[in-house]
Amino acid sequence: MLYRKIQQQIERHLVSGTSKILMVDGARQVGKTFIIRHVGQKLFSNFIEINLKADAEGDKVFAHVHTVKDFYLRLSVIAGQKMGSKDNTLVFLDEIQSYPHLLTMLKFLKDDGRFTYVASGSQLGVALSKTASIPIGSIETLRMFPLDFEEFLIANGIGTEVLDHLRDCFNNRTSLDETLHRLILDKFKRYLLCGGLPDAVNTLLDTDNIVQLRRLQNEIHAYYAADASQYDAENRLKIRRVYEMIPSNLENKRKRVFANKIEGKPGKRFSDYAEEFDYLISAGIALEVKAVSQPRFPMLESSQKNLLKLYLNDVGILTCLLYDRNVGAVIDDHESINLGSVYESVVAQELSAHGHQLYYYDNKKHGEVDFLLEDYDSLAVLPIEVKSGKDYRVHSALDNFVHMPDHQIKEAIVLSNGREVTIKDGITYLPVYYVMFL
Repeated sequence: MLYRKIQQQIERHLVSGTSKILMVDGARQVGKTFIIRHVGQKLFSNFIEINLKADAEGDKVFAHVHTVKDFYLRLSVIAGQKMGSKDNTLVFLDEIQSYPHLLTMLKFLKDDGRFTYVASGSQLGVALSKTASIPIGSIETLRMFPLDFEEFLIANGIGTEVLDHLRDCFNNRTSLDETLHRLILDKFKRYLLCGGLPDAVNTLLDTDNIVQLRRLQNEIHAYYAADASQYDAENRLKIRRVYEMIPSNLENKRKRVFANKIEGKPGKRFSDYAEEFDYLISAGIALEVKAVSQPRFPMLESSQKNLLKLYLNDVGILTCLLYDRNVGAVIDDHESINLGSVYESVVAQELSAHGHQLYYYDNKKHGEVDFLLEDYDSLAVLPIEVKSGKDYRVHSALDNFVHMPDHQIKEAIVLSNGREVTIKDGITYLPVYYVMFL
């Protein structure tokens, strides 16, 4: 079984005694159902699991439930022998977005308090935005992502002593020795090929077969695209078009989305596709990075909605689409291949999994900086530049950014394949795998 950090968060919630209902959000295929089932069966003697998507496509037992009493009656049809007490009964409502009326009912189930509940869904953000009565105050939401790089290392047998050593080196801004650096960098490049979707990780661990891995990733990518196009009949073609354009956008010098290229219609504005962007981001299959031109804490006040970069939620899908079975394009140092979009994508994936809202700096005069994070300890902005090649000390836009007095930058970071940790002119150079500790 793959180690997932979110397991501890789910367990803490379920044993805390809180009356709030936990909702686990995230894209399909990230492992939500598996981890909730594992925790639920571990902590509760009565575990009741209901797949509401399957119900909506089948018997429709819960299709017309509008009262708590009626919900209990329908529940008893499926699992009457397991309906105990709040302390020993967990009701898991999987794919709850299939029945938006049950989202509203969560408040009443929470107030009634007969059982413990947990819900999950792959489009909860979308469903909640369309729900007339959101159960504010009754739910606590966790977003689940693919395995991050630290979880991937654990899956590959890297033990806690090594991880603790890596963390200490990061905190102390020291370099790994050459042997350990090569080992971790090799694992990082395998992560670029594999990504963090659990089925992909297990496939790589079990088979080391790139053909099987790529077949699975292609299936998931097609599944995401089909899922998006089924959701909204009016906008489905535009949703799919925006999603399928993400890899090609990332290969451009300016990686942001251009509205007039989505349908090839001059004059189209960013606002014309607001719902499509919101869907992809809320469904968890795309990661957003908002532009700011005045990077002052907090950046939300100066973010620009019409300048947006989108990344795929999983770097393995991206390398599958870009390089198919050619593992050498990622593993070997080919001077002819620019892995910039791949490295930026894995950093976006990692930082998002750590809970960061992502921004980037966009200025016609001074250039772009890949990522900006909000440092809540220093109440400042932390700029991050990602480099995939050997010229990682060349970064004019970051230099301009750091030395502008108005920005009040306390630290800047460059992530690259370089082993040595150095600090020069206010910029800290770190190996790219240290991103797992940011």
